[in-house]
Amino acid sequence: MQIDYKKCWSPELQRDIEWKTYGTEGHPIVVFPCQDGRFYDYENFKMFDILWPFIEEGRCRFICVDGIDWESWTAQGDCRPRIEQHERWFWSIINQVLPRERKYDGEMFITTGCSMGAFHAANFFFRRPDLFDGVIAQSGCYCAREFMGDYCDDLVYANSPTYFLKNLAPDHYYTDMYRHRQIFVCIGQGRWEGPLLAETRELDTILCEKGIPAHFEYWGHDVDHDWPWWKIQLPQLLNQILCNFGQ
Repeated sequence: MQIDYKKCWSPELQRDIEWKTYGTEGHPIVVFPCQDGRFYDYENFKMFDILWPFIEEGRCRFICVDGIDWESWTAQGDCRPRIEQHERWFWSIINQVLPRERKYDGEMFITTGCSMGAFHAANFFFRRPDLFDGVIAQSGCYCAREFMGDYCDDLVYANSPTYFLKNLAPDHYYTDMYRHRQIFVCIGQGRWEGPLLAETRELDTILCEKGIPAHFEYWGHDVDHDWPWWKIQLPQLLNQILCNFGQ
């Protein structure tokens, strides 16, 4: 498995951004870290111990991007500067990382992540279905309420999937895009999953009401919000989504 460390200058953030790639062939998958996490966390938590067969078989390659949650979602202080910083990070991933990882014009990416990483994975996917053709979200939240409270401006709204999806017009061109994408959402019902279950069910309901096909899995009451379970879930979900893409 080929592993590469990369960085480039982000005009949006006015500093370098870092990421690591794992593998060189197959469907590109963008991995977002957990809350306040870094681009090397997936590796440190041994996720590639169970993912390497997908890479060795050339079915997919992984792009683990860096996060800045501590400057935005989990930072203290006024909400507006925090969400503005998040927006700068969002566009740095879109404008700097993805073009450098795209192998051919029009190549699309799957997003994935656990916990806060699932929020980012869903947010990127639902905001830009023209760039992402699938999402695997594990144990995530799907709106800004937990971090921004009752505060909601244009940027908070734009970065809260359950907010903007609820108001999505039936004839909006994104609606048709979503219907031709692969959406996989999974959550356990054990320790530390409680508040996230409600948000997952809300997202499930919204997509169902909009007629957008999506695959939701609710695992058992012994399934905790933790890495050992995410390691069990992800290979199954990844195999399903890649098979749906014919890979």
